Amino acid sequence: MEAALESGTSMKTSLFKSLFAALAVLSLLAFSPILRALESGQAAPAFTLTDVEGKTHSLADFKGKIVVLEWVNPECPFVVHHYQKTGNIPGLQKAAKAEGVVWLSINSGKVGAQGDLDPVKVLAWMKSTGAAPAAYFRDQDGKVGKLYGAKTTPHMFVISAEGVLVYQGAIDDARGFDAAATKASTNYVSAAISALREGKSVAVANKPAYGCSVKY
Repeated sequence: MEAALESGTSMKTSLFKSLFAALAVLSLLAFSPILRALESGQAAPAFTLTDVEGKTHSLADFKGKIVVLEWVNPECPFVVHHYQKTGNIPGLQKAAKAEGVVWLSINSGKVGAQGDLDPVKVLAWMKSTGAAPAAYFRDQDGKVGKLYGAKTTPHMFVISAEGVLVYQGAIDDARGFDAAATKASTNYVSAAISALREGKSVAVANKPAYGCSVKY
């Protein structure tokens, strides 16, 4: 009898633990943004956004040109490192522009989130950092960020002139705040652009992104 009671108690305890675990998972899913998993080599998802100067742009507008998408948050320490501390991203933007590449910066932070600056402050930030994207967008409802599965700032995507996603992930392999390491790093975005311009296949199509989480 005692053995049967112990067995019944053990089963109830096990069932309770399973139910608790299932509820915990459901709770996480309920409060986590649904991020689409994209595969390099597929067509880049279409989108339309209005930039901080009030101009509307669609990805289709840039067909025939290489496009770089950069997820950004001006107040993220990693972004500060790549803009204010090293000038890395502004330099990349200017070099890309000189080569006819379209660079689009996107902030998918929700209203009031860290780095969700109003247009006037965004333009002031761009001027102070020397930023030179073709456009800066506020994707406050996170639709485009979730469409691309953007997880961090920065999170980089490179799209070929044919509209194919050829690279997604980290900007480089430095993954930190050391200026010398950033300067000496392998920059995956530059490498992808160079390969496309030379008519070659992009050697590295995916690298885990690093940085602050996108503030959906």
